[in-house]
Amino acid sequence: MTANDSNGRLDDDDYPAYTMGRAAEIVGTTQGFLRAIGEARLITPLRSAGGHRRYSRYQLRIAARARELVDQGTPIEAACRIIVLEDQLEEALRINARHEAGAGPPEVNR
Repeated sequence: MTANDSNGRLDDDDYPAYTMGRAAEIVGTTQGFLRAIGEARLITPLRSAGGHRRYSRYQLRIAARARELVDQGTPIEAACRIIVLEDQLEEALRINARHEAGAGPPEVNR
């Protein structure tokens, strides 16, 4: 691996750079919480050659959002569903914006 390869990975939001312990520390939660949102299929950490869970920065942001909702009293299953719906809405808005930008102003029927 060259220095450029490792620098690219540092900038990659999807690179599984964090162990479960470090991920829990960064998010401010427990390893059990990370396992629970994994079991709920909100995030799916990659596994190292030794079978240990590895998390990306993107997954840590999702876990932090889940923790925020749970800290506000939302059950974990509901928090996971809310996050999935928020993600779907964000994607739909991006797609809509791309279509609107490429389509120009709507025609007016007279």
